[in-house]
Amino acid sequence: MGVINVTPDSFSDGGRFASLEAVLSGVRQMVEEGADIIDVGGESTRPGSSPVPAAIQLERLLPLLRELRALTVPVSIDTSAPEVMRAALDLGVAIVNDVRSLRLPGALDVVRSSDCAVVLMHMQGEPQTMQQQPRYTDVLAEVGAALAQRRGQMLDAGVAAERIAVDPGFGFGKTHEHNLRLLAGLERLAGIGAPLLVGLSRKSTLGEITRRPVGQRLGASLAAALLAAENGAQIVRVHDVAATRDALAVWQAARAQRAQLAHEEQTR
Repeated sequence: MGVINVTPDSFSDGGRFASLEAVLSGVRQMVEEGADIIDVGGESTRPGSSPVPAAIQLERLLPLLRELRALTVPVSIDTSAPEVMRAALDLGVAIVNDVRSLRLPGALDVVRSSDCAVVLMHMQGEPQTMQQQPRYTDVLAEVGAALAQRRGQMLDAGVAAERIAVDPGFGFGKTHEHNLRLLAGLERLAGIGAPLLVGLSRKSTLGEITRRPVGQRLGASLAAALLAAENGAQIVRVHDVAATRDALAVWQAARAQRAQLAHEEQTR
């Protein structure tokens, strides 16, 4: 999943896509580099950010979404606002990616009345305050239980299981230690029964480890994507598509050979 933020204040690429042509060029490049999904957002949800009214999100997003109707890969809309979801779905968007897991009034109704896929993300608190003092007794157990509960609520509401993916929400109400524990124990979340989406690209927890600024975290982001895939993630949300595809291709080739070696040893 390639990330495109049409916002002036996103933590990594805020302001990079200041014009429609710049954003379309970025999308085309990501598709050429092998992105399977393009995720677009008009509201930054970085720590400390304030909510962006739906009208402003739509002003930023609608011209782009109209152009993306001809895209050869699915488009995902990164928003919590039901008005934005509805407008995006009307323009052919295939996935709703919501950091608030459809908790705003009307959001669930929008998704339920469509055939789109949905990503339910875990977040403790709200973006403005979520990093002030996040607390867990057992972050893996609590995040897993919350995601399973929300998935169950979606099923009860009539959203089919095959439409639902979940995201543990790295950096959304989690300390550096919480993030590392989630990554190390990601396999435990596979029991939820939904595909796992992981977004660690360029995040501050990678800066904590490497002591590098956001623009110098490519190596760390690739390592995080590979660890996520190794531990059960089916989707990785990234800024650097080509490099991530290459890293995953090497990992997949080695994994295939490992399986072949194991088979040969069993048949000797």
